Amino acid sequence: MSIVDALPPSLNLPPHLSAHKYFLVCTLTVAAWDTLVLSPRTWRLMKTPGWPSLKILFNFLRVFMPAEFIIVAVAFFDTKWSQASCQKFYLFEPICTAILLAATSVIHVIRIHAIYDKNRAILLTMGSLFAVQIVITAISCGFYRSVPLKVGQGCIAGPKHNWVGIYWVAPTLLYTVSFGLALMRSINSLQAKPLSPWKLMLRDGLNLYGAIFLVNLTNMIFWFVITPTGIDDTIKTIVTSMAAVLTTSMSLRIILSVRGSLAQGGAFALSAHTQTGSSRTTHVISTRSGAVPTNVSTHNAAHTYTLDDMRSKTEAEWAINDKASDTEAKPAILDSSDNEQLQRNPSVGVKITIDREIGYDSSYHAK
Repeated sequence: MSIVDALPPSLNLPPHLSAHKYFLVCTLTVAAWDTLVLSPRTWRLMKTPGWPSLKILFNFLRVFMPAEFIIVAVAFFDTKWSQASCQKFYLFEPICTAILLAATSVIHVIRIHAIYDKNRAILLTMGSLFAVQIVITAISCGFYRSVPLKVGQGCIAGPKHNWVGIYWVAPTLLYTVSFGLALMRSINSLQAKPLSPWKLMLRDGLNLYGAIFLVNLTNMIFWFVITPTGIDDTIKTIVTSMAAVLTTSMSLRIILSVRGSLAQGGAFALSAHTQTGSSRTTHVISTRSGAVPTNVSTHNAAHTYTLDDMRSKTEAEWAINDKASDTEAKPAILDSSDNEQLQRNPSVGVKITIDREIGYDSSYHAK
């Protein structure tokens, strides 16, 4: 009899179960770190006006995700948790995770629909995948069981059959399509504004979509490729908690990466920052007394001055001889909308045309 055999079941764990517990500790660490790091940005988001869908989902996931996995961890690490108690509790994790995945999937549906300028075909595609996910995860929850662990080894849910892995296939398919559509949208935008792959990835958050895709793909490998050693082996579900936490974490950052308002899913980064607007306003400055213009020669040709020209001249050069008029000249400003006055005296006064050009992209990079 070895010393290992003398250990209580809570310490004498099978290799896969021991790895599962260590991996859940890593998952809880990621969840705690994410909760702390995003706290300042959460506070700033809370102070923004309005409650669009993405803001509601963000705050819901910020509370729901850590709460779920704290409860799951208590059940998994509590050495006094009996199998009788586990039979009443084991469905908690698959049901709550299904809710968690549904909320993150809604974020992807809204965001992908938004970056494609509210395209109805995109909405139909993503909406159909989301509906399939809801149905499949709801049905699959009924085919989980309590893994028959020894007293002191904790409580965890596992699948009754291998096909129950479709519980994760449905959301993984949605996240794969989401990543593909986001990538295509970014690549197509290079025609309007060329960028390096690194800057393109950071601008559009492609690393976030890619991380969600990879962690769910890894989870699929554990579900359908790796073979468990027995009925009490938890190897199939070893990555599920980490997949749920990282999917939530990256989806929250997708919301935070939206520039501008979150209403209706926000806008695509290129359309939000590279638009160039221009406007032209024409003013007529005239000096007149009553209806008769004074101090302005109507016989000379019109002159155009730039701001540099005006600054370069001294005050004396701009002086106007007021002695020719007995009445005081009163300046008046006429907008271009005053068509009647302009048509009556088209050559009166000084016309000033102001061109405004706003380069959103340059101002954004300057920050």
